[in-house]
Amino acid sequence: MPKVTPIHYKKLVKVFEYLNFHFDRQEGDHLIYVKNGIKRPVVIPMYDDVPVFIIKNDIKLAGVSRSEYMKILAKI
Repeated sequence: MPKVTPIHYKKLVKVFEYLNFHFDRQEGDHLIYVKNGIKRPVVIPMYDDVPVFIIKNDIKLAGVSRSEYMKILAKI
């Protein structure tokens, strides 16, 4: 299975919008996305390269497996 690598925040936003998350608010340089049925919001920092640990935490919060994340990433 391919490794999760740092990506630009705009690409990560597209992944979560594909998963039907919608933009809720912005706090400083952090974008907050929410979805019905998900208890905690997903926070995406506006970095050129979002660190791997943040990506992994966000996909875990969203209830998405790593392989599913990779498939979505390949589609976008």
